Amino acid sequence: MALTPQDVQRIAHLARLELSAPEQEALLGQLNGFFGIVEAMSQAATGNVQPLYTPLSAVQDVTLRLREDAVTEADERERNQRSAPAVQDGLFLVPKVIE
Repeated sequence: MALTPQDVQRIAHLARLELSAPEQEALLGQLNGFFGIVEAMSQAATGNVQPLYTPLSAVQDVTLRLREDAVTEADERERNQRSAPAVQDGLFLVPKVIE
């Protein structure tokens, strides 16, 4: 998927960037190079590859350090909500900001 100079102009417009002609040309090469890498990576056969929980597990055995799932702090909701301007049913009430 090769981008055109018009694509770069549109991307710059959407990102609110003002690019000179040399900057647009350089960006076109960089973006096309990036998409070339993405296309090459999508061709790799990854069907039998197991996901890693950490990149280190690919080169060495890693033991997970899991802690016991236990409550370690007291419930101080009421004390924490005392300074809130509005609270209902244990929840902070905030003004609507999106119509």
